[in-house]
Amino acid sequence: MSQHDSLDDFLAAQPPRVHRSDRLLAKLVREAYPIGVPALIMKSSTDRLGESAGYSFHLGTPDEMLRQLASWLLTEAGEDQNVLLRLVTRLWGRHGREDVALAALLLANLDHPSLGTDPWQVLASSTRGTEPADALLLSIEELLRAGRGMPSEALLMQWCEGRAVDAHMALLASYVGSVRGDEPSDELRDALASLEIPTGDSLLSRVKQRLASPQAQD
Repeated sequence: MSQHDSLDDFLAAQPPRVHRSDRLLAKLVREAYPIGVPALIMKSSTDRLGESAGYSFHLGTPDEMLRQLASWLLTEAGEDQNVLLRLVTRLWGRHGREDVALAALLLANLDHPSLGTDPWQVLASSTRGTEPADALLLSIEELLRAGRGMPSEALLMQWCEGRAVDAHMALLASYVGSVRGDEPSDELRDALASLEIPTGDSLLSRVKQRLASPQAQD
């Protein structure tokens, strides 16, 4: 039986009532993450946790399995996606590596017009005071891959003047946007250039340097 079949069987066995509670869904997906993950990968989870820059766990669940799980959640939610919106916040709060990745997939594919939400505002409100740069980048790339528009320049400027995690999100979003041909204004570029980067954070340092020197981008 394949990994996908094993996950399908697990999900098919879940009672409909789980979709009425973000708490029950959070418990369910935590049980689903290890399904089909090779034992050798699971065995190294303790080592990976030590290298995970702030994640509460990192099990090694493949991306395609997380996408399968996200698709099931979205399909079974039907027209009322408010539970999934709350689930996104709950997953960020629990903060496993798989939680953050699944939250990114859900946030990118929720029906925000019907919910009356802005995915970028939801992302910002879900983050903690400090976040791994790769977690922010993963969410930003997933939102843009799903066809969501870039954050407004007003919001990016607001992030630059807010918490450190918001400023770093502005930096990463502006860089990903520039790679896609959406260059920041001179005012925003100046604000990004003045941001402080944590010592030793090579990803943020590289991004800041490339935004300061757009001609150096590939």
